[in-house]
Amino acid sequence: MDEIAKSHHAAIAWRQVIGRMRAEIDRRQVHPADTVVLLPYAQLMQPARSAWALDGGAAQFMPRFETSMNWSRSLGGFLPAAHDLRHDAARDLLTAAALLARAGLARHQALAPRLMQAAWSIGPVAAAQVPKARLQWGQDTGVALEAGLEAPALALELALGRIALAWAASSSYPSDCLFVAEPGLLLLLQGFSTEPLHAALRKRLGERAAVLPLYQDAPVGSYSLRAAPDGEDEAQQAASCVLAHLAQGRAPVGLVAQDRVLTRRVRALLAERGVALRDETGWKLSTTRAAAGVMALLRAQVWDAGTDAVLDWLKHAGAFGADDLTRTELQLRKDGVRQWRAAPVELPLVRQLQPLRAALQGSRPLSLWLDALRSTLQLSGQWSDLLADSAGQALLDALRLHDGAQAEFADVAARLELAEFTTWVSQTLEAARYQPVPPEQAQVVILPLGQLLGRPLAAVVLPGCDERRLPVSPEPAEMWTAQQRAVLGLPSREQLAQDSRAVWRYALQSPWLDILWRSAEGGERLLPSGFVQELQLLGGSAPADERRVRRALAPRPVAPPLPVGAALPVTRLSASGYEDLRRCPYRFFALRQLRLQEVDELDAPLDQRDFGNWLHCALRHFHEALQAAPSVAPELRQRLIDAAAQRARTELGLSDSEYLPFAAAWPRLRDGYLQWLAQHEASGARFEAAEAWKELGLGAVTLVGKLDRIDRLGDGSALVLDYKTESRSTTTQRIKQGSEDTQLAFYAALIPDDSLHAAYLNVAEKDGTRALPAPAIVELRDRLIEGIAHDLQRIHAGAALPALGEGAACEYCAARGLCRRDFWPEGADRRIAR
Repeated sequence: MDEIAKSHHAAIAWRQVIGRMRAEIDRRQVHPADTVVLLPYAQLMQPARSAWALDGGAAQFMPRFETSMNWSRSLGGFLPAAHDLRHDAARDLLTAAALLARAGLARHQALAPRLMQAAWSIGPVAAAQVPKARLQWGQDTGVALEAGLEAPALALELALGRIALAWAASSSYPSDCLFVAEPGLLLLLQGFSTEPLHAALRKRLGERAAVLPLYQDAPVGSYSLRAAPDGEDEAQQAASCVLAHLAQGRAPVGLVAQDRVLTRRVRALLAERGVALRDETGWKLSTTRAAAGVMALLRAQVWDAGTDAVLDWLKHAGAFGADDLTRTELQLRKDGVRQWRAAPVELPLVRQLQPLRAALQGSRPLSLWLDALRSTLQLSGQWSDLLADSAGQALLDALRLHDGAQAEFADVAARLELAEFTTWVSQTLEAARYQPVPPEQAQVVILPLGQLLGRPLAAVVLPGCDERRLPVSPEPAEMWTAQQRAVLGLPSREQLAQDSRAVWRYALQSPWLDILWRSAEGGERLLPSGFVQELQLLGGSAPADERRVRRALAPRPVAPPLPVGAALPVTRLSASGYEDLRRCPYRFFALRQLRLQEVDELDAPLDQRDFGNWLHCALRHFHEALQAAPSVAPELRQRLIDAAAQRARTELGLSDSEYLPFAAAWPRLRDGYLQWLAQHEASGARFEAAEAWKELGLGAVTLVGKLDRIDRLGDGSALVLDYKTESRSTTTQRIKQGSEDTQLAFYAALIPDDSLHAAYLNVAEKDGTRALPAPAIVELRDRLIEGIAHDLQRIHAGAALPALGEGAACEYCAARGLCRRDFWPEGADRRIAR
């Protein structure tokens, strides 16, 4: 131990407590080897041994420095019963569900996690009762627990409390063997609060036990107060403080984990700098990549699994070729297959998955579910990844997936459905914690605030000191009322507040302490903790941010791109493609020539585009049915169009909830359309084709498009109709744009007919259906064809395709991130001569 460590307040406290230990041993004339020193937590075992050896030399006999868990494990011989409280979520969740069913609350299985947490909260108090008297303690406590809580509205809460108490009181615990242990002397090192088991052992051993407080008052060290505008800035400041301490030779540095999300961000920032960290708190196993892969597998097995859910699982699995997976995904997204059960079996990957998904269906006991899950993980290629990952190993341990480990659940006879098994896996992973393997020599130790006690840390960085994460009076986390907490022997809110203040006072004794908090979160102002406000009233320091270093940076403006597409010949051109070229040449270059396309989300909420697709499909089916039966009576047309709407719904795979908005708008929309159709047919017009695919050669390029509808007027001329479900004012504006609106003119170009007519058919719920014809469509068509030929010739000749960066085209553009529009300097010349 160097000079800095020797002068640390924790080292001084250890020297004092070791001196009192020796005095107690000498006074009672007990050999040190027959003395057990019970510590508050395991991380103090090594500092305690080092302090003893430093005080008396290596030749001195050393007491047994233990925690209650280590001491119980060394005595051995504990074999839990089937329904004992284990503090292991995998087992306790099953027991909680069984206890609820036994109590007549089988329909409230969702309360199993809450029951488990309630039992865990009183488990330490129950474990502190003498084993032979534990049941009687539970009965006596149960009577007092129910006093004054007989209201019917509290029946369920009271039932949960009664079951949790009975469960804890009827269980055996590994520490039961300590009630028959006979050490020559038991020295109980007390931290910030008294543990129930320590108090029980002291009462049992009487004169052979003594309590020695480890906490010692010391002067306040050097501290700084640092406010951050938000969580990200707070994480960066915390990482900067740690690096500054390490640069000054202060190691190890304690990083207090008040907020796990914030701490993981700080950990990532420090890992980028190569800092060696030891995390003593860990994080939820459910947040690891290993857990995400297993949960993705289970979510992909339900009968109505979405295509996105199955694809997400396949991307976690290594047994499926990347090329096959990419081809399958592209095909499914192109076809809009939202539910995996609708995926075509002609695709090889779909056929390959059928036996894998079938293996995880039906109901079975838990042990057989675990066998099936293990087999599926192996066949999917995920098993080897789990074995190679420390978090994966922790997952296999938590779920008992190692070979033969599932036999632990052989006594669980209840059969589980897939949804119930998935819930059990999710809750088990949520309750389990993962701690990465620590390095041999750590520069930074991540630890809880309450475990700073007795740790000779050179400096401490304490983020998360806002009113929400560090309250002066903490709210008890369990379900118990203040009256019930007193009956159960749990610490009151006042006691918790007193312990929190003691922990805070100890943190202030650190030689170097950085206190950080955020001033806002989620758009709301956040005050510092009351503890911090006390320091601010005393005039605490607020040093400059070490990250704020002035540097001279040469300006490097991002110029608008000017690509050339001559090497990417355009062979096929659609109406939307040409519209991209007119609105922004760079968009055409990126999306049409380079073919860079956004990947559509299959599970995205339905929008106006989906409504339009459904309406197009319904009207096509209606007119094709009407064409096949032209003599159908007018009064039967409503039945025919309703059947077409239902057929379109089935083809698009719309569920009841998804179809509800469409169904609500349908009656008025249908009646308005049928009224227009009657007038349209009265003028002599007749339906000819719907969704007609057309192609037209224009030099080296082929114009392609799918026309919503083609009718024949009374004089035999063709009428091209394009459905619009937008507001009528928007459609009217399209017509007024003349040559600026290219859609109808492009569709007209696909029909070489000089007597052609074209119109937008606006189908709306409120305003009814109305056709808005485009005037002089043949002239517009001819001018459009000339424009297309001219533009393509310029592209072939090497004309630049600049990003215009102007107008509404930039508001919803998939290529905006490529052209870097948001990083152009103001006033950049984005004009193009056409």
